[in-house]
Formats: sequence, structure tokens, C-alpha cells
Amino acid sequence: MNAETKTCQNCKSQFTIEPEDFDFYKRIAVPPPTWCPECRMIRRLSYRNERSFHRRTCNAPGHTEEIISIYDASDTSPVYDYEYWWGDTWDPLAYGAQYDFGKDFFSQWRDLRNRVPRLALSNARAVNSEYCNVNDKSKDCYMISAAYENEHVLYSNRVSYSKDSADCYILNKGELCYGNVACTDSYRLLFSIRSKNCTNSAFLYDCDNCQDCFGCANLRNKRFCLFNKQFTKEEFLKQSKQFDLRSFLAIERAASRFRELSARAIHRHATLISTVDSTGDNLSQCKHCRDCFDFVKAEECKFCNWGGFVIKDSYDANGVGDVSELVYETFDEVRGSRILFSSVVYDSHDVAYSMNCYNSNNLFGCVGLRKKQYCILNRQYSKEEYESLIPKIIAHMHAQPYRDGRGLAYAYGEFFPPELSTFGYNETVAHDLVRMTQKEARALGFQWRESSERDYVISIQAAQLPDDLDRVKDSITKEVIGCNHGGKCDDQCTAAFRIIPDELRLHRNLGVALPRLCFNCRHHARLCERNPLKLWHRRCRCAGTKSEANIYLNTTDHFHGAEHCPNEFETSYAPDRPEIIYCEQCYQAEVV
Repeated sequence: MNAETKTCQNCKSQFTIEPEDFDFYKRIAVPPPTWCPECRMIRRLSYRNERSFHRRTCNAPGHTEEIISIYDASDTSPVYDYEYWWGDTWDPLAYGAQYDFGKDFFSQWRDLRNRVPRLALSNARAVNSEYCNVNDKSKDCYMISAAYENEHVLYSNRVSYSKDSADCYILNKGELCYGNVACTDSYRLLFSIRSKNCTNSAFLYDCDNCQDCFGCANLRNKRFCLFNKQFTKEEFLKQSKQFDLRSFLAIERAASRFRELSARAIHRHATLISTVDSTGDNLSQCKHCRDCFDFVKAEECKFCNWGGFVIKDSYDANGVGDVSELVYETFDEVRGSRILFSSVVYDSHDVAYSMNCYNSNNLFGCVGLRKKQYCILNRQYSKEEYESLIPKIIAHMHAQPYRDGRGLAYAYGEFFPPELSTFGYNETVAHDLVRMTQKEARALGFQWRESSERDYVISIQAAQLPDDLDRVKDSITKEVIGCNHGGKCDDQCTAAFRIIPDELRLHRNLGVALPRLCFNCRHHARLCERNPLKLWHRRCRCAGTKSEANIYLNTTDHFHGAEHCPNEFETSYAPDRPEIIYCEQCYQAEVV
């Protein structure tokens, strides 16, 4: 079959379906998509709330205590705490319904979803870590999400196998780390980006195996370097005193100088480690993957991000893997096969249009099931009844599609309509990746969560905090601190925040001044340090002996001599960005 150009039903832009894409859709027996890849991703992730927590009452029978949940108190659907939801005192099948061929499927699924009790937070095997979500095996953690096996980690997102760290985004195997983005295998690393195997360092960009370095970029196997200049140990210790991170003003000065240095550094067009015939960024041990990001050990995947760990033959998936295959239009899935149009499905196979289901097989349109099989809308069927009914339902979904407020049609093969999400767009991962105003989001059919009135009284403004960490008293943990943004930014600013005791102890251990922004504002600042999950076709900016615009002077001869490098590539750096983007050959010649 030849490639076909389609017009996205949602944004009206054109996108291409390649021959191998048709082969995949045929293999899982679904029609080709009517939305472009980016719109499909936004639609999926508008159903994923990782970090927006609310206080509400537990609705489990006999329970009246206040709990923390990703569902706002205004949501009238029942919400259970973790222990009760996972207990055996209630039966999800009791909420099931017979399929009604007089109504569209998505309306029936919405009604079921609103009846079935929801899990307040997805927080498994947690020890003293109740304020965490999409989280497994944590101890003494606070406000972390999309996280696995951490200890004493605070205010972080997408962290794994880390301890004694805070304010990080994408951190793996880090200890005593703070303010990092996309870093791994590091100890006492602060305010750094895309660096690994580094120790006792701060403000590093794209550094590997560096120790006692400060404000550096593109370094390998270095020690005692300050803003990319080599010093002796004694000189380094003397010079670096001016950047004592106990001072917030010193942090701001260092960050400003670091941004200038990073702008003059070489930026690899994509980080592709031990990867074959693949496009995307932050890929490791991948083969034949296209448009994938933050993925490890994947094969024959496309439009996927965050996950892997042995996954193959999957499209349009986020936060998936751990030995999985044939996953499509799904997020938060592990150890499964043939999981379609679903979310939060673990250890299952042959599941479609389902949510929060575990250890189950052959489900269609189900919510909250565990150890079940052959169910439709949470109603139990025999194997023969199930296999007879599913083709009829699929045909009915095509004959009577759901139509949203914009008139867009949702037949079999489409993920759930955005207007049916229980979350506001601004509290989901979709908003983290693709920012929209309230007006823009509502125009596209998304919900929006209005800021609720808060009853706290600010006792001190962030600007009034002592500049020197050593002057901060223990009583700071009792203060309500006014965020420097004052609730006037577009980052879901909470306007105020607290410093918890564990956080104060960690800052003192690291020797890092206290923050002046609330957690949401700090999180969005880190998001700005990573590229979008999108690719552009560009040409290497190596112009011979130096980069274009003469910003960077090459240190060695390149394969193309004095001529402009002819290499072209797919990169997550948009064409209008100013960074010096080198192809793999030119990057390796200069940096490795």
C-alpha cells in the first residue's frame, strides 16, 4: 500500500500515513487514524493528571475522612482511598450495564466511568509517601509523580532509582541531586541538564564523567573546570567561592552566566545511544523506532514516549512498556499485549477502551476491573457471547459515532473524546507538553480547571527570605511563603507555598538556597529546559571550520573539511531556535 496524505479531523493540518503504518493498523484490526500524531498525543494526555492534587472526602462506605486525590471535590463520582479501592469489599461488576445499541458507545462508557468508584491516587507500595501519584515503591517521598523506586525524593517528576533529591525532571539513579533535567547516574549534581556520571558539580550541560566542575558544557572526563576553563584544585576552590549556592543571588548569577555558556555550546541533534535506524530524542537501545522520545529498549515503535524497557510493535503510546507489544493509543500500560485506546492497564492482554484495569484479559469498555475476563461495560459474558458481541459493537460504533460539541465524529478507532475527560486541560500532562490558554483549550473541546479560592494567609513573601541559607531559621517551616509569581503567570501558580522540614534538611545538606517559586512554577521552569516531543527536518549548522554565524570555532578537522557539512537529520530543535545544532559526525568530532 502506498503512503497517503490525510487532513487531521481536529486541527485541519495534513499528515502522512506510511505503508508500514497501514501494516500495523491492519495487524491490530483498527482503521487508520483521522487525527494527526500531535493531536492524538494531546487528546490522550488530556486524560492524564499526574501532579494536580485536591482535598476531598473519601466516598467509601463508612469513611468520612479527608483524602488527597487527583479528582477535585466538585467531581461527584465516588472516589475511594488506596486501601479500600484495592480491597475485596466492593465489586466493580456490580456497576456494569448491558450494551445499548440505541446509544453511542462513548456515552455509555462515560456513564459507566462516572458510576464506578475511582482510585484517589495511583500510589503503590508507598512508605510514608502518601502525597505521590503514578508512583511505585517509594519511601519518605513527597510530591513526586511518574516515579519508580525512590527514597526521600521531593517535588520531582519522572524520577527512578533515586534518593535524597528534589526538584528534578527526568532523573535516573541520582543521589543528592537538585534542579536537574534529564540527568542520570550522578551524585551531588545540581542545576544541570542532559548530563550523566557526574559528581560534586553544578550547572552542567551535556557533560559526562565530570567531577568538581561548575558552569560547564560539552565536557568529558574532566575535573576542576569552571565555565569550561581548566584549573588546579586550589585555583578551582578559590575561584568557585564566588558562586556559593547558599546564596540565592549567587544562584541567579550563576544561572545567567550558565545560560550564556550553553547558548555557545554544541547541541547534539538528538541523543541516540546504541540505537539503530531510529528518529526522536533521548533514545537508548532502540531499533527501527520513529518519532519516539525518552524511550529505552524498544523495537518497531512509532509516536511513543517515556518508557520502553522491552516493548515492540507499538504506536501512539505514553508511559508504556516493561515487556509489552501491540499497544496503540494508550497511556500508562505495563506488561501487556494488544492494549488499545486505554489507560492505566497493567498485566493484561486483549483490552480495548478500558481504564484502571489490572490482571485482566478480553475487556471492552471497562473501568476498574481486576482479574476479570470477557467483560463489556463491566458486565460478565461467556467467551462465546463476548466474541459474538464485540464485532457487533464495533460495527455499531461506526454506524452511530459519538459527536462532540464541535461536531467531530468518534467511531471505533478513535481515543476517548477530550470533552469526556474528568480533568481540566491545565492540570494534565497535555498542558505540560503543549501549552494552551483557557480560551484555546475550551475552543478545542477540552475541560479547564478554574483556580479555587485558597484560605491560607501569606506570612512572608519569597523576596523577604534571607539570601543566605545559613540565616534561615527552623521556623521557616511554619511560614506560608508568597510565590514570586504571585499567581499571575500561566504555570498554575499556587501563589504561595511552604518549606517542609525534610526539604529544609535537604537544602542544608546540599548547601543550596531555598526556592522563591511554588512547586508548579518550578516544575514549569524545568519543562522549558527540555525540547518538545516533535521533530523538524534540518541541516547541520557546522559551516566548515566553525559553526554558522561564527559562534563556535571547531577544535578539530571534520570529514567535510572547510565546506559546510552536508548532513541533514530529524531533530527536536525547531528551525527558528538559535542553538548550534550539529549532526552526529560533527558532534562526535568535537565533543567525544
